Amino acid sequence: MTETGLPDYEVNGARLKVMLHAPCAESLARARRNARNLKAASPDAEVLIITNAGGVAAAVATPDDTDAWLRLCRNSLDAQGIVDTRGLVIVEAAVLTLAEGQRQGWAYIRA
Repeated sequence: MTETGLPDYEVNGARLKVMLHAPCAESLARARRNARNLKAASPDAEVLIITNAGGVAAAVATPDDTDAWLRLCRNSLDAQGIVDTRGLVIVEAAVLTLAEGQRQGWAYIRA
């Protein structure tokens, strides 16, 4: 057993892959904390923070040490007239990134 109480095994030798969905400023703050906690507990885990809707404004406005894991929705940026001047990674549509990630075996967590 592991610290999580789950059996200690890997699925097809794959490491843990988690997408944290942050559609508002409050969920972005939670996702950033969750990402840090995940990496501290499982350094080999892969983590992405996918933000859309109100979360994109907060992401652009508040630099953070988790920004390397951040993905901004272009649709949300365009709809709100927000320009990313910080060079963050932009995806065409958060919904597509979330769906594709799940199809590829990423776990989805709404922050």
